[in-house]
Amino acid sequence: MSDSSASYIHMVQHLIEKCLIFRMSKEECMEALSKHANIKPVITSTVWSELEKVNKEFFESYSQSQSSSGSNRMSEAETSELIQKMISDNQSNNSDKDDE
Repeated sequence: MSDSSASYIHMVQHLIEKCLIFRMSKEECMEALSKHANIKPVITSTVWSELEKVNKEFFESYSQSQSSSGSNRMSEAETSELIQKMISDNQSNNSDKDDE
């Protein structure tokens, strides 16, 4: 895998982790990243599934808390703003690494 492919997958993983912090389901995360970060849902789904394999206990607990929690969801505008900030933060972090 090339550095750019690894970097892209790492960025998707980072964005998924942020989605988890904001209590998004897999479907909500796929939709948000598709709409706001232009990441194909199949990519998000694949990376999410790999994260589930590696962190099985976390995702079991996360899934249970998802089904028991109410509707503490962010608005569309909040989601868009959050995703755009995450992308710009990730890009600036990558350019800082490139400078090293």
